[in-house]
Amino acid sequence: MTDFSDSLPVKSIDSDSALTNLTSAIASASKQQPSWTHDDWPTEQLSLIADAQVYRWFVNQQNGGLQWSASDTAKGYIALGSACLTSTFIVTQRVAALKRVAGCDNAKLKREVLPGMLDGSTPGTVGISHLTTSRRHTRKPVMLVTREQGHWRVNGFAPWVTGASHAKWLLMGGVLENGDEILFLLPTDAAGVKIEKGFELIALSASRTGVVKCDSVIVPDARVVVSPRESVLASRSGTGAGSVQTSALALGLVRSAVDFIREESVARPDLAETANSLDQQFELLFDLTLKVAEGAFEYAGQLRADANSLATRSTQAAMIAAKGAGFVEGHPVGRWCREALFFLVWSCPQQVAEAGLCELVARAE
Repeated sequence: MTDFSDSLPVKSIDSDSALTNLTSAIASASKQQPSWTHDDWPTEQLSLIADAQVYRWFVNQQNGGLQWSASDTAKGYIALGSACLTSTFIVTQRVAALKRVAGCDNAKLKREVLPGMLDGSTPGTVGISHLTTSRRHTRKPVMLVTREQGHWRVNGFAPWVTGASHAKWLLMGGVLENGDEILFLLPTDAAGVKIEKGFELIALSASRTGVVKCDSVIVPDARVVVSPRESVLASRSGTGAGSVQTSALALGLVRSAVDFIREESVARPDLAETANSLDQQFELLFDLTLKVAEGAFEYAGQLRADANSLATRSTQAAMIAAKGAGFVEGHPVGRWCREALFFLVWSCPQQVAEAGLCELVARAE
């Protein structure tokens, strides 16, 4: 088995103060970001993240990582999400590709791609949503994979791929004619791969999330990450829909909104009670997130629903606190309100969606 432990970095985040310094630098860069359209990209924020060896948090030492605990990575995601949700979302997609590669049995492939994924110089991203919550309702697979002599041929598209235009590798999922699924790795410049321009989204447009098309793309056996099987995403590393990481990012957004209200309450004491109440709710969910991350008990679905709710309510409370200024384009509170909507659609299982609808109906009544 390949051992990458000799290449572990000397410098990495190993304390709360170091994480605070990192997130402060990211937040500062985000404040200077002139716009957040699909023509933009959080270059400075991602550079800071790579320099801090963040991608190594999620992988064991044998594969060249720092092997942070599940609770520590959840803490890290909350802190990063508060500093810049767009860049942190991009990180989750890069980490998803990284973890799948690190957890596979293809030693040669790991030797080829893991070092660059870990230091951020040649990142990957994922195109697998069509195997989970997206496009499962269609009769014909959106990404069809067929076996040919000595290789695989891929035709179709991945509907939601983040940051492909700034990635070196695509960790893609496809479906065979017999219904089995397969995971494979493609270089973004492979023949037949077309990366479409990212969608202009309500929020997080600068993540450059869009469609990646595959037109008769050849995948050699050496680039197969997980061989064909039923429900390929259920195997080994990765993060499921509605996972703890998604709740952690939502709580990062909550932290931003609550901190804003707290700052406003210094000059406007009437906001103190609102800030205190939201802060208490954040702390409860923060503690719960760490426990769920460590597997103390099964609460992931309800945690996600509660985090979604608090993200929506706290950002709207921040808008009320900001008054008209928050409604002007460019004010962070307006962006946070839009970003809260993201959690209603990103990897949102039916259980979580129903909980959100029930809350909205109850409050309407």
